[in-house]
Amino acid sequence: MHMADAMLSPAVGATFWTGSLATITYCSKKLREYPDEKLIPLMGVLGAFIFAAQMINFTIPGTGSSGHIGGGMILAIILGSRASFLVMASVLTVQALFFADGGLLALGCNIWNLGIYPSFIAYPLIYKPIVHADGSLKRIVIASVISAVLGLQMGAFSVVTETMLSGRSELPFGTFVLMMQTIHLGIGIVEGMVTAGVISFVRNARPELLERLPTAGTVTAGASSRKLFVTFILLAAITGGALSWFASTFPDGLEWSIERVYGKPELPDQEQGITAVLKGIQDKTAFLPDYNFQKPEYAGQQEKPSSWPSVDAGTSLSGILGAGIVLAVVLIIGLGIRAIRGRRS
Repeated sequence: MHMADAMLSPAVGATFWTGSLATITYCSKKLREYPDEKLIPLMGVLGAFIFAAQMINFTIPGTGSSGHIGGGMILAIILGSRASFLVMASVLTVQALFFADGGLLALGCNIWNLGIYPSFIAYPLIYKPIVHADGSLKRIVIASVISAVLGLQMGAFSVVTETMLSGRSELPFGTFVLMMQTIHLGIGIVEGMVTAGVISFVRNARPELLERLPTAGTVTAGASSRKLFVTFILLAAITGGALSWFASTFPDGLEWSIERVYGKPELPDQEQGITAVLKGIQDKTAFLPDYNFQKPEYAGQQEKPSSWPSVDAGTSLSGILGAGIVLAVVLIIGLGIRAIRGRRS
């Protein structure tokens, strides 16, 4: 559900950039008051894992479409609303800058759509009331599926609204919203089940990380913490480095919806103005566009049909390197927040 710049007007893109930056500032300020230093490495390893997990598209049967998890609910349940939003913003920024996944003008919208709804609506207003103080596996599964579905539905509706506000008449509101909500319902159900699986694993390994469980507490040091961190790092490396070969070759839910309405999976790029300027910047910063090596274009050369699974060194490098960059970015942000807090204390 990563929007491209072609779907947005500069005014709408700038508005959501402002909203996302304001939320990032708010979350950073609040996290200065957080007393648990173990939160920072946990943010980093989870960010690396979510980056890698987003590379794996799964097929939605009978549709010719695919989807990938957003990961917002996993982050929110383990880290809380504010830390999870910062991690999601870091993941999406790395994807846009270095892998050309989502446009730079659209980055504010993408952070809003994939970060705000799970972190500040689905988690506190849906997941937590369902799980409550029980923390049973049954409640976790039910809450994960419902909150993931509703969070993704809100994000999909937001994409349609942003496109409508941008005046993109190629995507009429009624038809586009029908396609988007329908296909993302299936994606949301899968994401909910994945979320439940990850949270169940964390519940067994470190139950005190989950705020609403009876054994809630702070993230304490120890062998179990190190084991959990190492597990997520290994999962990120395996997922990005090898499991990404098995990603579905079908268009994702957003591309599928656009194609059903417009006839093509993408709208034409805007060749003038700030959109073109940002596209030029992204072309320079994205050293592994579309999670692969840049391919020279030769006149008259036809691309070979892609095979499945797509065993590719460029994809593996993208998954491992991208996860590492996200880990570094999140750690730098966390250490920066801690340093500011130290100077003011």
